[in-house]
Amino acid sequence: MNTLSPAEIEARVARAREINAGVSAEKVVAAVARLFDLDPVPGVEDEFTYPALATTARDRIFGGQVIAQAMFAASRTVETGKQVHSLHAYFLRGGDETKPLHFRIHRDFDGRSFSNRRVVVRQDGKVIFNLTASFQIPAKGLSHQVPMPDLLPPEQCWDFTDFIAADPNISDRHLAHMARRRPFEVRSYRPPASAKATQHYQWFRVAAPIGDDPLLHRGFLAFASDMGLLSSAMLPHGVNFWTPGMVSTSLDHAMWFHDDIRVDDWFVFVMDSPWTGGDRGLCRGSIYRQDGTLIATVVQEGLVRYRPDAAR
Repeated sequence: MNTLSPAEIEARVARAREINAGVSAEKVVAAVARLFDLDPVPGVEDEFTYPALATTARDRIFGGQVIAQAMFAASRTVETGKQVHSLHAYFLRGGDETKPLHFRIHRDFDGRSFSNRRVVVRQDGKVIFNLTASFQIPAKGLSHQVPMPDLLPPEQCWDFTDFIAADPNISDRHLAHMARRRPFEVRSYRPPASAKATQHYQWFRVAAPIGDDPLLHRGFLAFASDMGLLSSAMLPHGVNFWTPGMVSTSLDHAMWFHDDIRVDDWFVFVMDSPWTGGDRGLCRGSIYRQDGTLIATVVQEGLVRYRPDAAR
């Protein structure tokens, strides 16, 4: 196990904070909001495109991006008043940010209370992702929820930038990439590897104002729902995304929206993994407002392939 001296940690934290401050929060948040500005295909109903980026530092499109974009595309074909309450998605191929995305929506069902949509996302003519989303007119009825666990408040958790800087398993090169400004303020609690724990949590708050559109707030929540969830499957094994010999990627993703959300207020993503095996890990997440209201539930299975001998 690599170790860092207090002086080395202090130097890495200072460097990470410097990198993080290099771009304004408003610029990064605005870039995420622009992801949802999909262009209708001229003369074709229920098809949208998103343009290619000139350059990218990513090996593949971030899963939370295409989840949120597909949800937005589906929402644009549903009558006003119906809100997305669930989505189920499969990641089939890694996407490339330097190539355009094509979204095709299938209107599978429209009822008085519910509507259902399928979204097929293609790149270079190949399907890379598909999503099914269900929409409902808000209604009142029986209501209960599992209470929020006893958690440290965001002010007492690690700032994510400091958290990764103190991790000796993250190289200076990876740190330079990961410390860049994110669209959310993130505060992390992760138990030590020696605890063999299966639960951790992260507090989120969007880093700049995004207005009052409820769908935009749900889009940002869907974007955040893929941030760190798969690491839950690695937690009890003392490894993470950056451990040599680890290969990981999301395979599928399901999300249920239980209540309205404002992502400019703190919310917490409580994550755990009930099972890992066969190079796959199953991960669950409960998302609460700071007042304890359960606002969403997320389940994801991912590839967790660990071959330490191959990294030598």
